[in-house]
Amino acid sequence: MSMLKLAIQKKGRLSDKSLALLRDCGIRFSNGKGKLTDKSTNFPIEILYLRDDDIPRYVENGTVHLGIVGENEVLEQGRNLVVKRRLGFAKCRLSLAIRREEEYTAPQDLQGKSIATSYPNILQNYLNEQNIDAQIETISGSVELAPQIGLADVVFDIVSTGSTLLMNGLKEVEKVCTSEALLIANNELPDSLGSDIEELLFRIQAIYQAQRSKYVLLNTPNSAIDAISSILPGVKGPTIMPLGVEDWSSLHAVVPEDQVWDTIGKIKALGAEGILVANIENMVQ
Repeated sequence: MSMLKLAIQKKGRLSDKSLALLRDCGIRFSNGKGKLTDKSTNFPIEILYLRDDDIPRYVENGTVHLGIVGENEVLEQGRNLVVKRRLGFAKCRLSLAIRREEEYTAPQDLQGKSIATSYPNILQNYLNEQNIDAQIETISGSVELAPQIGLADVVFDIVSTGSTLLMNGLKEVEKVCTSEALLIANNELPDSLGSDIEELLFRIQAIYQAQRSKYVLLNTPNSAIDAISSILPGVKGPTIMPLGVEDWSSLHAVVPEDQVWDTIGKIKALGAEGILVANIENMVQ
């Protein structure tokens, strides 16, 4: 039986987040220091630790079946891949930046400028869309140094907080696109791996669903059950259990995280007491 092969970045924050996601999915592996591959002890999957810019190529040619990689690499390389899921972490943006003291009013200010970047294809597409003629200087790293050493007038690079730009005397002037971690797949996956891939996607969905929800427990007089239940629908409806105190019950429900505080205010006004809000590890619907 063939084993599912998944490529992730071999080091860095994206690697750490990818490994944490797999562990949250209940997939155990050793992740020994310096290892290039790792097989799970409780799930039919092999992990390959690769350079981030190699992952799309290896997924496309079938060396690996799946990969977790930044959207920026997928956009830059334009390979024939399937995006199985947006993962929501490693979020950043690809932006243009100029020297802090320079003036900027619109993208047309880039006309005739030289722009240093590690993402020439994304940049060229943007320039074409804006009808801008600029010279692209492709470099592999330390893009923000380009204006200081006279290599380019402008930089186009990944921006997370913007602190690196500030440290190098630059300011962000245009956000071209955003990026986050993606789970990508080969276009022609073996049928034999179908159930394993679906199981992995199912576990990821359960984790993300749980992260967007809270488990709310409360005590309420029975006279307020109907009113509170209308506010706490839960997955199919709140769980109601009698308490040892006459005419009182305990209600348990799942509430979307962004509605928790508003919901608490409403149910408290209806007489709810002893309200407990807890995290959910996984949620299967």
